[in-house]
Amino acid sequence: MHGSLKIGMVAGEASGDMLGAGLMRALRQQCPTAEFIGIGGPRMLGQGMRSFYPLERLAVMGFVEPLRRLPELWRIKADLLARFRSAPPDLFIGIDAPEFNLRLEAPLKAAGIPVAHYVSPSVWAWRQGRVRTVRRAVDIMLCLLPFEADFYHREQVPALFVGHPLADEIPLDGQAARAANSLTGTDSSTGEDLLIGLLPGSRAAEIERIAPLFFAAAERIRAAHPTARFLVPAANAKLFARLTDMAQGRDHIEVLAGQARAVLGAARAALVASGTATLEAMLMKCPLAVAYRADPLSFFIGSRLVKTRFISLVNLLAGEALVAERLQRQATPEVLAADLLPLLESGTVRDSMLAQFDRLHAELRQGGSARAARAVLNLIAESDAHRRHG
Repeated sequence: MHGSLKIGMVAGEASGDMLGAGLMRALRQQCPTAEFIGIGGPRMLGQGMRSFYPLERLAVMGFVEPLRRLPELWRIKADLLARFRSAPPDLFIGIDAPEFNLRLEAPLKAAGIPVAHYVSPSVWAWRQGRVRTVRRAVDIMLCLLPFEADFYHREQVPALFVGHPLADEIPLDGQAARAANSLTGTDSSTGEDLLIGLLPGSRAAEIERIAPLFFAAAERIRAAHPTARFLVPAANAKLFARLTDMAQGRDHIEVLAGQARAVLGAARAALVASGTATLEAMLMKCPLAVAYRADPLSFFIGSRLVKTRFISLVNLLAGEALVAERLQRQATPEVLAADLLPLLESGTVRDSMLAQFDRLHAELRQGGSARAARAVLNLIAESDAHRRHG
């Protein structure tokens, strides 16, 4: 039935590349000869994706950078639209990157191509009017988080909570998760060291704003724990070079090439920039405190639009302030050190946080890639049946 599927996919950043690769693997189990075209990163390319553009061309952040890049983004969108219209795929899946993908999905859906969007935009948090755009653009929204699907159902948008693939990938048991993600290439992991993770983000602009803050907090933590050593995973070679330069003269801070998950597994606790890494820390059962500094204009605009109490995925899932969150001027070295220090000690604060992490992990562990694959194959079957009888 699904022997010769052609599926269009567009991922916009590294996290989407990971999700896309998992979905491609699951789809191939049902349809080994499926063809995948669009835009993907190295993981999707490894699964056989034919990418028309490098994924990095879509990886923009904030409110200001996309405006500067708008002409190029419009050219890419127009080219993809022309390709998909001239040779329609059986299905199109936009993975995250809502500002780009929803604008691509609406005309594809209007052209009769079934459309799924994987990873909900944060319409429940800000600009809730965008749900009308989603309704026009997609046939089904595949949600990683349970409260997202509930929101769409209230808004009469077809949606399915598929769970989060990271929750499937990482063992529920914290000890097993750490054993499965051993740390390599560091001389810091001796028994006497207190290891602490510093994860200042995966984009150059985040590194410039957040890494100096985390490094300064590390100095204060070290005043209380002189054996503390700090591990900083760098998302790519360029960030590795920049972080190494920034850490120069600080022998207690070690920059690693990649290995974010291994750092979280080895660390007693971590300071983490808001983003997917906060979820990964929770799943690795690494107690954490969260901070973020955006460029002032983006923060000024965003703070007037956001409708939620929290920014970290951990607190959004918990529905409470389970981990400390510090934004902009609230995020000072003194405050971040004070947030992290209690998590380094055995006791009620740490144990209570870890118990909640176990509960949230179980809730997200749904076989996400397989559930998403079944949903999109059902969408293709429904579309085929509608064409035959319509």
